[in-house]
Amino acid sequence: MISFSLGCDEGHEFDGWFKSSAAFDEQVKKKIVTCPHCGSSKIQKLLMAPNIGAKSNKKMLAAAGSPKMPEVMETLRQMRQYVEQSADYVGDKFAEEARRIHYEEAEARGIYGEASTEDVRELSDEGIEVHPLPVLPEDNN
Repeated sequence: MISFSLGCDEGHEFDGWFKSSAAFDEQVKKKIVTCPHCGSSKIQKLLMAPNIGAKSNKKMLAAAGSPKMPEVMETLRQMRQYVEQSADYVGDKFAEEARRIHYEEAEARGIYGEASTEDVRELSDEGIEVHPLPVLPEDNN
């Protein structure tokens, strides 16, 4: 799955998850993607930060005591569950399969698996967008 930061012609910003960049383009062309704020179907991708820096991580950790944290964690669990149920698990072949999909050598579909930091950097350099699944507290048990 790919997450895009999106915007409408009215200036509203929101996020969307898609199987691929091509799936996003197809859905926008068919006017399936609409702004949750105003209903506009004139949607475009916005610039996105490629990763989260150390300062942002510290802010996230500082928010751990926030009363909203249980709600945030539940949303992350639901997001990860959605990815795991709707995408194919490819294990340690993630980088290889992501390239095959990107270069249209394999069926376009959502995948998830494991990749090294170097693999992720190389995929990014090739223009292949990937996002880490959230690490949840129960993953460290």
